[in-house]
Amino acid sequence: MAKIKLNNVRLSFPNLFKKAVFSGEETKYEATFLLDKKQHADLIKQIDGEIAAAIKEKWQGKVKNVPADKLFIKDGDNFEYAGYAGNMSVKASNKTRPICVDRDRSPITEDDNKLYAGCYVNGIIEIWVQDNSYGKRVNANLLGVQFFKDGEPFADGVKASVDDFDAFENEVEDFV
Repeated sequence: MAKIKLNNVRLSFPNLFKKAVFSGEETKYEATFLLDKKQHADLIKQIDGEIAAAIKEKWQGKVKNVPADKLFIKDGDNFEYAGYAGNMSVKASNKTRPICVDRDRSPITEDDNKLYAGCYVNGIIEIWVQDNSYGKRVNANLLGVQFFKDGEPFADGVKASVDDFDAFENEVEDFV
């Protein structure tokens, strides 16, 4: 399994301190990293090369390519999320909580609010090939995340204000 360091990439959909919840059940810790297609061109080529090597090693040349929808790296231009255009998106997950550290390598906790969607990080992932009853794919384990610098938050979270509501002076009848 190839270990890859993603330097100075944007963090998206981070579930680094609590497992993501899917259909009411906790699943895995996960994060998506955005790699600028121009700035990270060499890294993207490295990832593509590691994917090809992992496929070759796993299936000894019997499988040449895995369909793009079965890879952990995808073209961000195919997503409608803010900040994805012009980037490749790398999704990684793990059943074990990844290490999360600051610039000085000191631990970061959830209460620090440093690792948020939109900040820049360094990430460590490990490529692995899946071939089981759930199908054939190439995945990435999420091993660690290091805060690099602040960035414009994605979906900062629009909240309702008191002015969005109407005031009621009389009792309201129940609606059926």
